[in-house]
Amino acid sequence: MIENAFTSPLEHEPLPADEVVAGEPATGSVVLDVRGEHELGIWEMTPGTATDTEVDELFIVLSGRATVVGIAPEPLELVPGSIVRLTAGMRTTWTVHETLRKIYLI
Repeated sequence: MIENAFTSPLEHEPLPADEVVAGEPATGSVVLDVRGEHELGIWEMTPGTATDTEVDELFIVLSGRATVVGIAPEPLELVPGSIVRLTAGMRTTWTVHETLRKIYLI
């Protein structure tokens, strides 16, 4: 399988209503590889605000812009090139200003 992390089309689905804080955010993803317990993929969220309970994850932002609360003591501004590690159980709130696309490893 050959994918382009920047341009691969993703089918979006609305987030569950109990996770949406503002707007009508939707997410899409594609799994690129699974090796044992590890999964590599591309994930994207459209503008809006939503909450999440995280899993252990490392990601790199490819495009877009967002503010995330719950990762660091202060709100974290995500821009292309941001590298972030999430820990299982973190409660986060994502405000996506411009559709955010990341490549992730969980």
